[in-house]
Amino acid sequence: MRKTYVPTAGVQSWQALLADPIKHWRIGYSARTVANSWEAAEGLPPEIAALFGSDSELLIAIPEHKVPLDDAGRESQTDVFALIKANNRTIAVAVEGKVDESFGPTIKDWYLDPSPGKQQRLAFLCDLIGARCPPPDEAHYQLFHRTASAILEAERFKTDDAAMIVHSFSPDGKWFDAYAAFLDLLGLIADHQPLVSKRLPSGRTVHFGWATGDPRFLTA
Repeated sequence: MRKTYVPTAGVQSWQALLADPIKHWRIGYSARTVANSWEAAEGLPPEIAALFGSDSELLIAIPEHKVPLDDAGRESQTDVFALIKANNRTIAVAVEGKVDESFGPTIKDWYLDPSPGKQQRLAFLCDLIGARCPPPDEAHYQLFHRTASAILEAERFKTDDAAMIVHSFSPDGKWFDAYAAFLDLLGLIADHQPLVSKRLPSGRTVHFGWATGDPRFLTA
């Protein structure tokens, strides 16, 4: 993973970072919608700023940021990684963009006949975020490694807190139930607006939020 970053020159810069810049760059889908939303904001999109408070400030945002998960397996590729300042605290934020796409495979599908590497990774993720292992079959694996990304980057950048935010552009709030079920595993009750927070085994706090994006970006 390269560690030198350059400023974007518009949404085309985001497109170039995708695993498949043609297939994954479609009007009405998350990658393109999120890119247009963040570029237009020139800072934090207002719905995300609202989660963190009136004094929230974007320090830096990195599109398609890859985070190693403490093993030799595939990195977690975060749609947007951001460092945010709010209430005199710095927060490492992993943003997962969604329109109608699901949160990927469930634990049942991903963990079917697991290799030793998968067993090690899942145990690591659950221990890091404070969830029982193995989790329920219907839980979505992506939510585990996206949350872990925020926590690992909070440790690396030595921020005060971590946060995992779903930036949803679904008119119907599709997949909110899957997000709520994941938070329930952590002893939390999901809400559409306020952040909900959990104290981690490490002592650091991780926040969770669901931000509903401006629908005009679905056609941009």
